[in-house]
Amino acid sequence: MPHIQQLDSHVADLIAAGEVVERPASVVKELVENAVDAGSSAVVVEIRRGGMGMIRVTDNGCGIAPEELPTAFLRHATSKLRTEEDLGKIGTLGFRGEALAAISAVSRVDILTRQTGTTEGAALHLEGGVPGAVEPAGAPEGTTITVRDLFYNTPARLKFMRKDSAETAAVNGLMQHLALSHPDISFKFIKDGVEALLTPGDGKLDSAVYAALGRDFARGLVPVSGSGGDITVSGFVTAPLMGRGSRSMQVFFVNGRFIKSQLLTAALEEGYRNQIMKGKFPGCVLAVTLPVTAVDVNVHPAKTQVKFAREHDVFDAVYHTVLDALDKAGAPAGAAPAQETPLPAASRQDFSQTMDAKTFRQGGGKPAAPPAAPARPAWSL
Repeated sequence: MPHIQQLDSHVADLIAAGEVVERPASVVKELVENAVDAGSSAVVVEIRRGGMGMIRVTDNGCGIAPEELPTAFLRHATSKLRTEEDLGKIGTLGFRGEALAAISAVSRVDILTRQTGTTEGAALHLEGGVPGAVEPAGAPEGTTITVRDLFYNTPARLKFMRKDSAETAAVNGLMQHLALSHPDISFKFIKDGVEALLTPGDGKLDSAVYAALGRDFARGLVPVSGSGGDITVSGFVTAPLMGRGSRSMQVFFVNGRFIKSQLLTAALEEGYRNQIMKGKFPGCVLAVTLPVTAVDVNVHPAKTQVKFAREHDVFDAVYHTVLDALDKAGAPAGAAPAQETPLPAASRQDFSQTMDAKTFRQGGGKPAAPPAAPARPAWSL
């Protein structure tokens, strides 16, 4: 029978790194989120060979004190949490204090930083998680972190990496999402010496959409804005005639954090019911804002999934905001007149509860008497 023993600290760090650092895009995500939390107004990301050769993230944020540099690369070292109660009201993108330790454990890292208002910066080199000495250095205000030779000491992980082009595409998609989630920050993305993305950082979501997703996508968007109680929904959705072949252009943010949510996807698509071709999907860039105490972001290692305290209210907020925006935009231009009176909006849910498609065809489109539809809440637009 094998004996139980505690793992060596280096092995434990490599295991922890496997949870946080899945691929180069994971490194970029963690470093850029730190830059955003530092109050940056401009962030530059450079990669080579899909991020496997080099990743450099430069920001103009608050910087790090020289004496705190070694501490920053320890596991569970963070400036964003202090007490147990803070976990219930997380308002920053990062909070666990694992990212820098995990990244440095599987790469060679150089950090150059200078705090706002100081005259001298500091530099630190780490290799495989082992830090060298902190040295004084000239530096602009903010922080620059360079990650080289990712997974150089974990060949088992290295052999599962995809082609450089695939890793570059993953980082590019991530940068698009980050730029859309923070239109007030100017993002620049450089891949192998070529600028691939530049957003103005003027605080306008439509500017970020145009820069990140392109002119063709931006031209077919309908603005949405609504609120109910302490939940607000804003952003853009595609016009019904601009349906897409997949859900790849559905982008959701909750309190500035990019997430993947079946709940939000269902609410969005419910708003398009009977308005979009079968087999087509709407695109969107939607930002949901609600109190930090009403959402739990500590439910997924990559922080791309959240749990809502009031799922029904969030669903209703997205559904009614999208539906009202589409109704306000009117029927698609050039659409043929309807041959039969459509179901009123309040009874859309009743159809799915009282009959299926086969019954609908056989019964001539007359559903069984549904229960009284609930009153549609008043959403301020």
